[in-house]
Amino acid sequence: MRQGLGAKLGIGWRLHGDGSTPRPGEAVAPDERLSWGRTVGLGAQHVVAMFGATFVFPVLMGLDPNLAIMVSGVATILFLLIVQGKIPSYLGSSASFVGVVAVIRAGGGDSSAVTGALLVCALVLSGVGLLIHFVGAQVVHRLLPPAVSGAVVMLIGFNLAPVVASTYWPQDQWIALITMLVVLGCSALLRGFWSRIAVFIGLVVGYALSWLFDRGFGPITAPDANGVVGTHPRLDLSAVADAPWFGLPALHAPSFDLAAVIVVLPVVIALIAENAGHVKAVEEMTGAKLDGSMGRAIFADGFASTLSTAVGGPPTTTYAENIGVMAATRVYSTAAYWVAAVVAILFGLCPKFGAVIAATPGGVLGGITVVLYGMIGLLGAKIWVENKVDFGNPVNLLPLAAGLVMGIGGVSLEITPQFSLNGIALGTLVTLVGYHLLRLLVPGRRDHSAG
Repeated sequence: MRQGLGAKLGIGWRLHGDGSTPRPGEAVAPDERLSWGRTVGLGAQHVVAMFGATFVFPVLMGLDPNLAIMVSGVATILFLLIVQGKIPSYLGSSASFVGVVAVIRAGGGDSSAVTGALLVCALVLSGVGLLIHFVGAQVVHRLLPPAVSGAVVMLIGFNLAPVVASTYWPQDQWIALITMLVVLGCSALLRGFWSRIAVFIGLVVGYALSWLFDRGFGPITAPDANGVVGTHPRLDLSAVADAPWFGLPALHAPSFDLAAVIVVLPVVIALIAENAGHVKAVEEMTGAKLDGSMGRAIFADGFASTLSTAVGGPPTTTYAENIGVMAATRVYSTAAYWVAAVVAILFGLCPKFGAVIAATPGGVLGGITVVLYGMIGLLGAKIWVENKVDFGNPVNLLPLAAGLVMGIGGVSLEITPQFSLNGIALGTLVTLVGYHLLRLLVPGRRDHSAG
């Protein structure tokens, strides 16, 4: 048994067996570890697993990827300390905010306004985590049943479709197409760990092909990230040579805009569902009962996101990619996550590395976002299927149908000349309020409304 401060912080690992590999039929528990050499190797695997998504999402949000990598390491350490080492997870950049950030930027919001809105959302998530910790996980199931949480996740993903079509794909349609096919092929044809880093493989292949196409076919004439048509290289590495090897990422303070905050707040619903799902996945793998730790996990995610956005970084979330690594290796040791976190912090302190990431061609992002945005949307359908949501029940069908069309289609409701609700915010409000209102008005269907 771990004792004292180490036990409270979840950092007192005991050696599993002889430290080489898990014994047949056994797994390495969160409070165990293999030899430090093997633990470092497993930590490197976790870095690779989180790597692609952790810097792709901030690039899509217009935030500093170097800072995102560094704060992901800090966030992971904070998370592990808050959950007392009971939930092995890596906290990388959250995909759930990409759509709402695109809406804020389309309305003229800068990075300061973006991170200010994200910070408020993170504070709300922290508060929800505290509430769950003291009241119990049942409050989540009552307020956000699978019908509602699935719809919100779906509209967050599919609301992004116009961003792919108008911003990324036109920058280089052929590189985008090839990158997309590589991601699809790797996901379907590769097995285990390699299939889980299909996005990262697609990014590397697309990056390399952009460099080759520049040399084989010359510069491309196409829109840039701002939509301005011109002739330019697909891959511009000019900033890499000027970037130093060591230095702090660029930090900036947030600012607060009410309209931007309202656009972002619905994502809290998706984050609660996402965190709860990840806790359940870890619970299933490790065999430990973690319902009592769910509030801590959600609070930890919100707290880490608050600190990240306060310095100009993206919000964070637990990563399914790293949960997949644990499932494949049966090593649930949090020591490996500490190693991964330290490595991420070191990467974040290398501006030259960040310059390489920032140079990712638009066509490559186009191929990746086609898959990623669709996957985010279909996670909502997955929630419905797994919970057997009954769409023959109008309490489920009608508010969800209305909310999805409003959210995905970008319907706008003008409250005053200076303030309006639209897109994701309006779709979430219609779904949530409509669902609970109909349950009250049709009490005979209340017991069957979530499934």
